[in-house]
Amino acid sequence: MTEIRWYEEGKPHMRIKENKGVTWLSYQAFEQFPDIVHAFSTRLGGVSQGIYSSMNLSFTRGDEDAAVHENYRRLAEAVGFSAEDIVTSDQTHTANVRVITEEDRGNGITKPRPYTDVDGMVTNVPGLVLATFYADCVPLYFVDPVHRAIGLSHSGWRGTAAKIGKVTVGKMNEEYGTDPKDIYSAIGPSICQKCYEVSEDVILEFQKSFEKKYWDSLFYIKENGKYQLNLWEANRLIMLEAGIKEEHISMPGICTCCNPEFLFSHRASHGKRGNLGAFLGIRRK
Repeated sequence: MTEIRWYEEGKPHMRIKENKGVTWLSYQAFEQFPDIVHAFSTRLGGVSQGIYSSMNLSFTRGDEDAAVHENYRRLAEAVGFSAEDIVTSDQTHTANVRVITEEDRGNGITKPRPYTDVDGMVTNVPGLVLATFYADCVPLYFVDPVHRAIGLSHSGWRGTAAKIGKVTVGKMNEEYGTDPKDIYSAIGPSICQKCYEVSEDVILEFQKSFEKKYWDSLFYIKENGKYQLNLWEANRLIMLEAGIKEEHISMPGICTCCNPEFLFSHRASHGKRGNLGAFLGIRRK
């Protein structure tokens, strides 16, 4: 396997798993809940070719549909769920969170999605598996073991500035009675601060969203006038603000851009890439 670069402070939270030739990442904190299935895909174990090699999960980047469907089938079989039970997002960097019901089963996989502009999803329906997609942006996982409810959200810089993590927790509370203190959450593999250079207009949005006391931990300016932004820390602060206990937050420990042979990265590949997937579901009893 390709050598993987870890951030040691986050590495203990994650495991590399392999089954049937497919490699994925999982969180130890979620493994204590036997009725929860979850995964974050890697590039390894699929059938796609070229820049999509090999476990590409996007139908919209130019890959062959048959290859993408086979990738979903292989990943689902390896992790332990059915590809037909997946419900996909329609990510446009919003803070919109949709409540997913039984009638959504298969959206984006076996049938077209009837919705647009959905970056987050919540559900309490057993058997459904939520799926969101990445190549540097931040996956956010939420598990409420008390009410058997889950949330999964895509948080790029716009979603982070809009605090989609907090919106997701609020939606879970509104729909299922979730107490944030019961939630176990995880920040998924994504671009690290050292790799994430942004312009001043992005920083201005973060200055609006976060108190000044946090700015030093979120970004710093470089000699070229650009900034390095820490999306991991920003989303950790958002989870704390939403009421999640610090000891219930798992960090990624792995950067997509630092590991372009193992994980797809938009920045590292200059846009020539496939998509990774985050998956979170409730098993049927």
